[in-house]
Amino acid sequence: MELLMLMYASSILYLIFILWRRFDERRDKDCYVLDYQCYKPTDDRMLDTGFCGELLQRTKNLGLLEYKFLLKAIVSSGIGEQTYGPRMVFAGREGNPALADGLLEMDEFVHDSVQKLLDRSGIAPSQIDVLVVNVSMLACVPSLSARIINHYKLRHDVKVYNLTGMGCSASLISMDIVRNVFKSYKNANALLVTSESLSSNWYCGNDRSMILSNCLFRSGGCVMLLTNNRALKDRAMFKLKCLIRTHHGARDESYGCCLQKEDDQGLLGFHLGKSLPKAATRAFVDNLKEIGPKILPARELLRYGAMTLVWKMRRRSAKPSGPRPAIDFRTGVDHFCIHTGGKAVIDAIRANLQLSEHDVEPARMTLHRFGNTSASSLWYVLAYMEAKRRLKRGNRVFMISFGAGFKCNSCLWEVVRDLGNERGKGNVWEDCIESYPSKNMVNPFMEKYGWINQEDASNFNRDAIVRHN
Repeated sequence: MELLMLMYASSILYLIFILWRRFDERRDKDCYVLDYQCYKPTDDRMLDTGFCGELLQRTKNLGLLEYKFLLKAIVSSGIGEQTYGPRMVFAGREGNPALADGLLEMDEFVHDSVQKLLDRSGIAPSQIDVLVVNVSMLACVPSLSARIINHYKLRHDVKVYNLTGMGCSASLISMDIVRNVFKSYKNANALLVTSESLSSNWYCGNDRSMILSNCLFRSGGCVMLLTNNRALKDRAMFKLKCLIRTHHGARDESYGCCLQKEDDQGLLGFHLGKSLPKAATRAFVDNLKEIGPKILPARELLRYGAMTLVWKMRRRSAKPSGPRPAIDFRTGVDHFCIHTGGKAVIDAIRANLQLSEHDVEPARMTLHRFGNTSASSLWYVLAYMEAKRRLKRGNRVFMISFGAGFKCNSCLWEVVRDLGNERGKGNVWEDCIESYPSKNMVNPFMEKYGWINQEDASNFNRDAIVRHN
């Protein structure tokens, strides 16, 4: 009898041990953001209204109709006068950029941001186990990741991933790679580098679908330090709770709405097609369908299901059914970190998720101050929330990004500790946060260049643009 009891006790203890070990292993797979650093280029790279006018005047392929189109696009873009461009534009070489221009652009960003991040965190380059780099439109040999390894003398066994062509959603794709690597390695540290190279992709032609990118995209970048080391979790800022990726590349319309290509004159640029809003909406809806049940409370899912059932029954009975019920993401999310793809993108997400102006303020202000910095834009939005001291322990932050392909990626972060109380910690908004939200978002382009709308093609002289500066 005692032997039987001993066997039962041993079996129960063994089962408890197995369950505890599996639980313990799951904790080692958690992904934390220890720190991040957004890049702020030097002031001599600032694209103010006057310089933009000079830049347009230098672009000989543009005619009056293109100038009118650009004026309308810039005025309605939501971008201000303090965004940044690549150095070769200021040197007047946007028509014939060299590989060295793209490499210089990346080196300036990496050397500034990575060094600041490592110095502040106390993590040495030799402690980096994983390196993920994403820059969509610059490919070089050796790779950009190899340049970083060489500059910082990372270990020979560092796990390296170098991504190109992923577009504005590349940041979360890279995050997904780190998350999956962490499942196989304990106590690992990862360095994630995200940016975009504008030097080799500044468009100098007159195709309207391609000159639009010059109005939206600006220089920037972000470096993140991530870990799954439980000993460091108290130092962490965020914990990754959920990440969902949606890819509609099988649809020809979605695939072709964002393309790097050459125009009829052989000039390289980035095409933004008319089908882009439709493709983005379709991918966004599919992504929300998958991530919604993972991040929303059961009471909201039940409420939405019941309201939708009633709405469908009323439609069948030919009774007035009203608008289709909407799910309230604010029941499971405290902050919305929206990709700054443009004013229209922010407005569309606000309408679809029924958000308040307070919810989209960080995205609007980021677009105004830094423009669309591609895959790194989400982190400028997050830095705005931090600078405004909105992020409190236990808050949930929903990130939403879109990218060529066409892709919609999203994730949910949990704030590990109260943020924004430390001054002098390198927040990219630190020197200007008091002036935001800006009371005056009016773009000065219309005031300076509105006269273009009154011009006639027969007597238009592009040199007048410079005279009006």
